[in-house]
Amino acid sequence: MFFKQSIYKQIYNKIKKADTIILARHVGPDPDALGSSLGLKQIILDNFPNKKVYSIGSPAAKFNYLGKVDKLPEDINNNNVLLIVTDTPDHRRVDGVDPRNFPNSIKIDHHPFVEKICDLEWIDDTASSASQMVLELVFEAGLRLRTEAAEKLYAGIVADTERFMFSYSDSKTFALISRMLNETKLDITKVYNNMYLREYKEIKFHGFMSQNYSITENKVGYIIINEEILKEYDVDAATPGNMINSFNYINEMLVWVTATLDKELGSFRVSIRSRGPIINEVAVKHGGGGHIYASGTRLKTEEEIKNLIKDLDKVTSDYIKNL
Repeated sequence: MFFKQSIYKQIYNKIKKADTIILARHVGPDPDALGSSLGLKQIILDNFPNKKVYSIGSPAAKFNYLGKVDKLPEDINNNNVLLIVTDTPDHRRVDGVDPRNFPNSIKIDHHPFVEKICDLEWIDDTASSASQMVLELVFEAGLRLRTEAAEKLYAGIVADTERFMFSYSDSKTFALISRMLNETKLDITKVYNNMYLREYKEIKFHGFMSQNYSITENKVGYIIINEEILKEYDVDAATPGNMINSFNYINEMLVWVTATLDKELGSFRVSIRSRGPIINEVAVKHGGGGHIYASGTRLKTEEEIKNLIKDLDKVTSDYIKNL
């Protein structure tokens, strides 16, 4: 317990001493990346209103309800600011900055360790989400939590646990959320409405995905989505990956993959989920990473995607044999 107490104090002291703070998260942000970053920004401003705080990274229109990201001022001196990276295990995936260029930095992350990128790192791969870790920091460091920040953190926790369905939604998760509900005016119905209301075109696109998954002999489902399909349904390249958790209940698929061409990036966004087989090692082999049951990567060609599917098929084959 000593380590955890000391890490809270160290993070608090760094935040308290810094006049300017930059918050960064991973590329292709999800609600946890945004919730932990934007939520921590709001918490810092609520407790230290005179600080300059910037939450940076490419915007994600789908998640505008969490708040808008900031543009980093051009005159920022890396040596005079505190950088806090949330929800990101390695420097390649940090959006907007290279954390190795900041002498004063913190990482708050719930992914398995990949590499050290900040001078102070708090990694807890048993936590449900980076947003849960930020919430834990708030309570352990005695910081004030207001409703606006609570909304962002709750959305991050809900998204990464898929509404508390996954095994890493443990007693700590529920204890922290219970305290959050007791100490703020958080309206969880409002949060859920923001997160789960969909335009009809997205529902139709979900139907297209349901009908077009290919499934291997060893229960790996996959779908490759090109630019023409995105245009036909008038959805963006992030949409298929955002829908991937909704395919969790298909009996014939133990592992499922969406690979979506992002023309702007010149590569495929690949999201991988599992209901048993461990997949993050395969993701790392193919240039990505993540959790044991939820990972992702970016690949250049369909041939690379098919090689990924072959490796996942081998993993599921071994898993089935050992059942």
